[in-house]
Amino acid sequence: MWDSCDESECSKLTSTKTTIDCTKPEMFEPTEQGKDLCIHTGVVLRGANAREDEVHSSGTLNIVEYSFGKCIEWKPVEDSVVSECQDQDPEWSLVDTHTRRTRTSSEGPDSLGRTRTVKILFSDLKSFRVNHGGQQLIFMQRDGTTYVAFFQLCNAESFVNSLKGFIKFVKSRSDKNLYLVQDEVETVLKKSFAELDLFQENTSDYVWKFVKNLHNRPYETTMEAFSKLADIWLYKEPVKRPVEEAVADLLNQSFTLEHHPRISVTVGSVGSTEEYEVIGVGVELPVRPPCPRGAPLTEDQWEKCKDSEGRITDPEAVKEIIFRGGICPSMRIEVWKFLLNYYPWNSTHNERLELRRKKTDEYFTMKLQWRTLTPAQESRFSDYRERKSLIEKDVNRTDRTHPYYTGDNNPHLEQLYDILMTYVMYNFDLGYVQGMSDLLSPILFLMDNEVDAFWCFVGFMNRVGTNFEMDQKGMKTQLCQLYTLLCTTEPQLAYYLNRHDSGNMFFCFRWLLVLFKREFSAIDILKLWEILWTDLPCKNFHMLVCAAILDTEKNILIENNYGFTEILKHINDLSLHIELPWTVAKAEGIYYQLMSVADQIPDEIRVMIGLEPLHRATSMNGSDDEASGNNTRVKEASSNSRRNSSSSANVTFGENEVTFERGLNLSYI
Repeated sequence: MWDSCDESECSKLTSTKTTIDCTKPEMFEPTEQGKDLCIHTGVVLRGANAREDEVHSSGTLNIVEYSFGKCIEWKPVEDSVVSECQDQDPEWSLVDTHTRRTRTSSEGPDSLGRTRTVKILFSDLKSFRVNHGGQQLIFMQRDGTTYVAFFQLCNAESFVNSLKGFIKFVKSRSDKNLYLVQDEVETVLKKSFAELDLFQENTSDYVWKFVKNLHNRPYETTMEAFSKLADIWLYKEPVKRPVEEAVADLLNQSFTLEHHPRISVTVGSVGSTEEYEVIGVGVELPVRPPCPRGAPLTEDQWEKCKDSEGRITDPEAVKEIIFRGGICPSMRIEVWKFLLNYYPWNSTHNERLELRRKKTDEYFTMKLQWRTLTPAQESRFSDYRERKSLIEKDVNRTDRTHPYYTGDNNPHLEQLYDILMTYVMYNFDLGYVQGMSDLLSPILFLMDNEVDAFWCFVGFMNRVGTNFEMDQKGMKTQLCQLYTLLCTTEPQLAYYLNRHDSGNMFFCFRWLLVLFKREFSAIDILKLWEILWTDLPCKNFHMLVCAAILDTEKNILIENNYGFTEILKHINDLSLHIELPWTVAKAEGIYYQLMSVADQIPDEIRVMIGLEPLHRATSMNGSDDEASGNNTRVKEASSNSRRNSSSSANVTFGENEVTFERGLNLSYI
């Protein structure tokens, strides 16, 4: 969906600035010159995986008419204009970091060196959303592709007003910022009624009457429609397809349930196959409390927590401050070493110096082990060769847009490679799995020291190492746990996902595997990780972060009626567009909601948030079996996580998992 640059647009700039993020746009060859129906100028194009340091093209956001239909179109221009008022808005200042220099038409994203035009066909537009008081506009296509635009001075509302003259849309009843495009609903209803040949009056007139009445009188209108269907079924000749099938299709395609019943789902097949029961629905949660964020840990606060010999006297107080607001950037290098168990909290300054000396010697001893292997040894060491080859490939494509890793023959890439190879010698049972380089990369560019980065990486891997087990037991357990959590916190969404082949939570795989590394900016991921490393308010707080993100996206997924593929695309397109402070605050609120009904939630969730299970397994004679009691149902999910069933239950792992994992875009290029 790309065209050549229209040079006539270069003169249409104003002081308004916009940023649009195009994710996996469809391609169109230029076949005709479209007619501009509406023009909004000053748009900065961002690539799908743009980072903070990248430059972007400026252009205009237009409504254009072609013979094949109308569309929303971004057209590039050469120069960007920075508004004098942009520093007044914090959200806009974020965009401004991307617009200090913009590409000319010869520097665009095209592989041939040309900037291309981007189109979003009206026929592909499913819904759109206005955020931040009119500063952000999000377009969502029927296939799940998402486009994000930032506006200054509330221009998103201006563009929405322009759309009113070209497409029909209504505001969502459950989300005041979400607008649902109605053209497709009209088409489906009109086609369905026309095929059934039910009405004497004009089909189009009846459809609009039906839609209007359905909004005002849903029950009576639905019964009237069924009455007409019954009359046709009983007294007219048979139609081309069974009426019951047509009714089912009509309702499935045209209606979105606003209140799904709460259900209990059992996963697995009958017989000898092990089962994992998903419970927890039916719990009424109280209103979510507000959880404001705080200021980061400062140097003064850190020094006040030390005694005369350098011990941290109150680690829990330090962790509480970090959880509430993160760490001041200048303090991260030192504090991370404590959070990642490189330094014990109760160690003195002299003990830490001695520990660092020993750790340095240990690191270079392990590094020497793999560097002194001869080619003959490698030829007889297949596991080592495979891991070495995989590390070489991953290092060359890890965060290459970040200034710390850009350019050829970058010495930091060599350090990244050396640390990962040394970790293979440190933990050969686990070795190296794709994705580990993504976890190490931020640690290395923060520490800027090979030894310190290695031991901090070791501490990180001790936390998330089960994510990289070859049988993927750890990942599958977490996916099961996440669905169980949703059954309690968002039963409507859990029910919807299960009905749309997404109860397996595969679309969250990348979130959990590399702990949101690809979902947040390089700055935000540092803050999120240090928050998670505090283990506050519970050890598995990252699961609540997942639930918070899904809670935010619930209305979009349900009201757009997205299926498995669309859900996966939409969740992937959230990358770099998730608001960290608001998400963490919502996750903390979910924690307090669960704690307020702790005696009603299932044991899987109790264990997840750090509580003891209420129920113990019983032995054959009916007495409490202490050993079984110590194994929570979460561990049952772990042991049962590898499944061979191919049923459509909500958490099933079988033949489809290989295809899914290959399509997850885990190359991290």
